[in-house]
Amino acid sequence: MLTTLSQKGWRLFWVLFVCTLLVIVAMQVTGAHLINETAPGGIVSFEFAGSLDRSAEIMESWQGDAMGWAKINMGIDFIFLSCYALAIALACLLVSSRVRNLYPLFASWGRWFALVILVAAGLDVIENLALIALLSGWQHTLLPILAKVAAIPKFIMVALSLLYALVGFGLTGLIRLKHPATVS
Repeated sequence: MLTTLSQKGWRLFWVLFVCTLLVIVAMQVTGAHLINETAPGGIVSFEFAGSLDRSAEIMESWQGDAMGWAKINMGIDFIFLSCYALAIALACLLVSSRVRNLYPLFASWGRWFALVILVAAGLDVIENLALIALLSGWQHTLLPILAKVAAIPKFIMVALSLLYALVGFGLTGLIRLKHPATVS
């Protein structure tokens, strides 16, 4: 039964992983229209603008077709945050399950990182809503600050959770080589 659940979990992970990659491609295509001298990082420059003046400069540089691409990119980001958060959370839980017998302390971190990535997705939603409000013409000084304050911990949480999953995949591979009977 546990093996069946684990196999289903890994299948679901790979589906989410492929979906995440596909959405990344879509974001790259739409985001390419947002890169210019004013916003060298495209949408990421907008996320980290931090002030209404800087946000306005970036939006001014996107007038015309680029503004439409910015709005499409923001919409796609909601799909992206759902895919990456679920894929990474599931990866953390699956890795934790696989290494629990040989590395119990490392395994215990998996549940925490699965939660951390979901919090990061929540911060991504807050950031997106602030940016969409700016793109829609709201001129409140707190919106770019809110987007930046949400973006900074989001990126850190994503990086840490992803690092846990990647190290865990490495440990899983080592366990499989050294102790094939202990990996389900």
